Amino acid sequence: MANILITGGAGFIAGALAARLAEDPANFVVIIDNLITGQKSRVPLRENIVFVRGDVNEIRDIQSLFSIHKFDYVFHYAALVGVKRTLDNPVSVLRDIDGIRNIMELSVEHKVKRVFYSSSSEVYGEPVHIPQNEHTTPLNSRLPYAIVKNLGEAFLKSYQKEYGLDYTVFRFFNTYGPGQSEDFVVTRFIRAALEGRDITVYGDGMQTRTFCFIDDNVEVCAGALGKDVFVNDVVNVGSDDEVTILDLAKLIISLTGSESKIVHLPPLEEGDMTRRKPDNAKMRDFLRRDLLPLESGLREIIRILS
Repeated sequence: MANILITGGAGFIAGALAARLAEDPANFVVIIDNLITGQKSRVPLRENIVFVRGDVNEIRDIQSLFSIHKFDYVFHYAALVGVKRTLDNPVSVLRDIDGIRNIMELSVEHKVKRVFYSSSSEVYGEPVHIPQNEHTTPLNSRLPYAIVKNLGEAFLKSYQKEYGLDYTVFRFFNTYGPGQSEDFVVTRFIRAALEGRDITVYGDGMQTRTFCFIDDNVEVCAGALGKDVFVNDVVNVGSDDEVTILDLAKLIISLTGSESKIVHLPPLEEGDMTRRKPDNAKMRDFLRRDLLPLESGLREIIRILS
């Protein structure tokens, strides 16, 4: 049996990960979340999953969990998320450093075998190299959210060097799927289209993103544990199929048969990178199959929301 802690486990990606890990009855999964951005409804109802409401940034909220459950593995996904929320609350973003430090200290103390960390494509900042490679592309974002993610990666590498605590860093590129909140662009656009509301796009909409369906994300992240890969390594988790935000809006309007209009808002002052495209060779080598095409993923969400 493996005892696994998932922080931020009521989040979109982490909740799906918990469900996947709990499919193995030999796993016992503890989820902790403060429910500021997470939703209790995302916590899978399974006998081998336990939910605890708490804040990893407060050591007293998690110290006893490590003592009681003797975790073998930790997935540290807890973080303040959402572009607007993180830009509006930079001090709250910086508080996540406390959570990273708490997880690392307790993992060393209780002899955790490996810590898996949800980093972000935001660490790359404005593109310097395309595609963005895990080990050759500079990390140059100046935004608080990205700086904290980058700092988290530095914590993992430092603790591995000094204490031998193994790690895996996942750099997520725009994961989407059923159940995601409207804080994120795909769900926001689809809901607007289904309701016939205007779809708002910042600037000219020519900024590009790549979109990874939740099932592809989870297969890689759960598989990193199950198949013991990406040890002391960084892996981009995302599609390499670029699409402009404007074309995303047009595609969603077409797929929904909506009469929604696209309305252009002034560009964001910061935080809206012009282009993202990962070098996802490691992910593809692991999956040994194609990722789900964007149109197929969008059709699945539209089917569920319609």
